[in-house]
Amino acid sequence: MTAAGQGRGGGLRREVEGARRVVVKVGSSSLTTAAGGLDADRVDALVDVLAKYGEKELVLVSSGAIAAGLAPLGLARRPRDLARQQAAASVGQGLLVARYTASFARHGRRVGQVLLTSDDTSRRGHYRNAYRTLDQLLAMGAVPIVNENDTVATDEIRFGDNDRLAALVAHLVRADLLILLSDVDGLYDGDPSTPGTRLIPEIRGPKDLAGVSIGSVGHAGLGTGGMVTKVDAARIATGAGVPVVLTSAVHAADALAGRPTGTYFHRTGRRSADRLLWLAHASTPRGALILDDGAVEAVIERRTSLLPAGIERVEGDFSAGDPVELRDTTGRAVARGLVNFDAKEIPQLLGRSTRELARELGPAYEREIVHRDDLVLLHS
Repeated sequence: MTAAGQGRGGGLRREVEGARRVVVKVGSSSLTTAAGGLDADRVDALVDVLAKYGEKELVLVSSGAIAAGLAPLGLARRPRDLARQQAAASVGQGLLVARYTASFARHGRRVGQVLLTSDDTSRRGHYRNAYRTLDQLLAMGAVPIVNENDTVATDEIRFGDNDRLAALVAHLVRADLLILLSDVDGLYDGDPSTPGTRLIPEIRGPKDLAGVSIGSVGHAGLGTGGMVTKVDAARIATGAGVPVVLTSAVHAADALAGRPTGTYFHRTGRRSADRLLWLAHASTPRGALILDDGAVEAVIERRTSLLPAGIERVEGDFSAGDPVELRDTTGRAVARGLVNFDAKEIPQLLGRSTRELARELGPAYEREIVHRDDLVLLHS
């Protein structure tokens, strides 16, 4: 099982080795003690590896804020309720960045803290601002330390796990490679603790995952992820044109050097700067618009904006700018988009043309309910 790279060609290793802009994600279990609190030696060991690759532009997506805040607050384990998680994150995030700042300073490297919520990055202006900030930090030689903004995120606007966040950040910064580091050295064809299971060195597409038992998302201990979230993150990243290496933190140097390690996920899609990937994978719908058959066809086949004439009814309580699902008459979600009106405004608009609404209610109502630039199709 140690011969993770058997069967890989030299071209693949050169592709990884030649990656200039790399996003590295590290989980809580690789940075903290079992009782909570940062393990300075583990952080230093990781930074020592990352700092060796000064020629690369590195973005570090780091878990560990909540875990780092447990011991200082006298918490024996990760709390279940959001309020105490946010309190732990508030204390722990400062400790985490301070530790990274000191550790990278040993190598003459600066760091910058970037905290994101899914709500930020689904919206057009916020998405551009996030990209500009990260791109400028990299241009100035700093290492962005990215985490979810746990102190303000609600259940409705959370990424859910930092594996998903890392995949989306890799897309945002137009990375050449995503490295997912954890306490597992790759993807196995079954439970790694079961004798006879084997490490899968390469995944070229969804067919290679057929029959692979990935297990369930873990909720015990300090982290929130598991192999399910890592494979899902790899699917998002590779679909956006970013290859992925999944391995353990102790093999970070091999991953960065392009040496065979862990599991390599080949890119399956094309690189794009389209923020709609965030809308599809990072947003949580606040409601739904039920479309008639003509509107469904227009949105899916002709990629048009959604107009009020094609909406049959409204579900949920949302505000202008919120993400909503667009569903057909059977209830199947066909698209997701950012809505231009509050839920309570839309019923008076249903079935009417924008020209008619503008004459009766004013020019502000000569708008799409969801503009095509703020709409992404869901392929399920």
